[in-house]
Parts: sequence; structure tokens; C-alpha cells
Amino acid sequence: MNHLTTDLIEALAKKQDIEEVFRRHLEEAINQLLKHELTVFLDYEPYERKGVHSGNSRNRFYDRTFKTEYGELQLRIPRDRNGEFQQQTVAPYKRSN
Repeated sequence: MNHLTTDLIEALAKKQDIEEVFRRHLEEAINQLLKHELTVFLDYEPYERKGVHSGNSRNRFYDRTFKTEYGELQLRIPRDRNGEFQQQTVAPYKRSN
């Protein structure tokens, strides 16, 4: 079983709201996808020596709230030092699905 399955079983056993489980896992998955998108764009993994003198690097995140049928997701959109990275996961300026 994976974490989602385990969390769903626990939520059902405790009679908790399973939408919160979906929301939390969706938020985590999208944030991981955004980080991976930047890694592919920069062509090196975080903390990899290859990126030291590459001319561009990771430059923190900015926070965005995105509304879904499961609730609000707190997304951390990564950015690059040169401002060239344009993520494709969540449409710019869009706040809900």
C-alpha cells in the first residue's frame, strides 16, 4: 500500500473527512511536480555541483492559493534566479479549477 491508501484507511477507520486526505495528497503531489519541473528546466538536481556555475539557479519560492473541489491548496511555486522559468502545471493568474 502507498501513503494515500494508508491515510484513506486510517481516515475511514477514525470516521474522519476523506476530502482532507485527498486535499493534502493533491497539494503534496502538485508541489513535488512543480519542483521537478524546475529541475528539468535547469537540467540539474538541487545541490548538485553541476549547477554552481551554470548561469542560472534556484531562487526560493512564491506562495499561491489554489481552490479545488477538495479545498484550498497552498502551492509553493519555485523560481529561478534569472526569471526565465515558466511553470506549466498551474495556469498563470488562475485561482481555481
